[in-house]
Amino acid sequence: MTRDARPQLRPLAIPAFRSLFLATLASSFGTLVAAVALAVDVKDRTQSGLWVGALLIVGFLPAIVIGLLAGPLVDRLSRRRLMVAADLVRMAVFLALPFVSSAGVIVALAAVAGVATGFFRPAVMAGMPNLVPEDELPRANSLLQSVENVSWAVGPVLGGLVAGTAGPSVAYLLNAGSFLVSAVLIARIPSRLLQSAEAESRGHWRDLGDGLLLVVRSRPLVTVLVVWSVAVFGSGAVSVGEIFLAKDALHGGDLGYGILFGSIGVGLAFGSFVAGGLERRLGVPLLYSVAIAVMAAGFAGAAASPDVWIAAVCCAVGGLGNGAAGVCNALLVQRGAPDSMRGRAFTVIMSANFVALTVGMAAAGPILDAYGPRATWAGAAALIGLAAIVAVVLTRGLVEARTASARTRASRPRPAETRPST
Repeated sequence: MTRDARPQLRPLAIPAFRSLFLATLASSFGTLVAAVALAVDVKDRTQSGLWVGALLIVGFLPAIVIGLLAGPLVDRLSRRRLMVAADLVRMAVFLALPFVSSAGVIVALAAVAGVATGFFRPAVMAGMPNLVPEDELPRANSLLQSVENVSWAVGPVLGGLVAGTAGPSVAYLLNAGSFLVSAVLIARIPSRLLQSAEAESRGHWRDLGDGLLLVVRSRPLVTVLVVWSVAVFGSGAVSVGEIFLAKDALHGGDLGYGILFGSIGVGLAFGSFVAGGLERRLGVPLLYSVAIAVMAAGFAGAAASPDVWIAAVCCAVGGLGNGAAGVCNALLVQRGAPDSMRGRAFTVIMSANFVALTVGMAAAGPILDAYGPRATWAGAAALIGLAAIVAVVLTRGLVEARTASARTRASRPRPAETRPST
């Protein structure tokens, strides 16, 4: 691949990043295929919304706990070994699930997989800046998040087909195989390319405190902590109210709900894919604020739409802004934290964002019942718009910090594995 050919795909010419990309592709599709199968399995066994809710909660609750209590491990341990171990644990969980007959055990095993994912994701994002040169980091993040968003749009459909035709057990086994593929690919990446050096420990609780202090003292990290927590609080209301907007306000039925859901997924994939190129033209501060504003405008437009088709276009616009903002979140944390503490920074911020999302989803229920889906979505869009304003304020002055970071990395010798082929 030459430097002037398909610049957005250029990071794929770097062998180590290509392995990580393919590992993410395999595990993301497998996970989302299995996610639908898990929900179907628990629902069919229990006919209980409480059990299905418990299944959903254990998917992200471990990430909150890890961020609060175990983040230093992502910096202290080998990131490659941590990622491979997480994949093997998740593989074992899904190999065991076909032989489980109790809904309680299914949820417990899903919680174990959630713990493994809670370590895997921050390790990936923390190690990314070591895999690629600084000038390719935006595109690398863009590619990785694009494939995850495409998986989000397509995986649930495949999961429904597999679970409906072959049963949940087949979906579980497919996911186990995807984690094995991911583990093999990640094991091929030299450990030094994911981590410059394992962090020295001052004791677990001091290490944890150091991570918290880093987040609150670093402007880029505070930006993501505050801005994205406000944005996902609003997004929680969007998620809860989506089916009511589609079926009750827009009279689109089940098909209409699927159209809105899919439109957001398409927007997410496209937004994350183009974000890498846009960052080179606009810079992260401007792109971040604009992306969140576009996200707010899209969901506000959907709230005011006369029918499901116009709402779908607006949802795609909202998803586009969301996807681009997600790439900016990663870049701000990666550039704002040193490698020795980057894992802690990601776990702390992810934990806070998940808490905000949970609270937003919980608050949306009473608001939805009292004011209806259109007003709920309009209020959520207003909150996301507020996040865009806060982003404008907090990102002032970050252009200079980003330039200094680029100069620092450019002065370092690059390993042969990180040079794009020409």
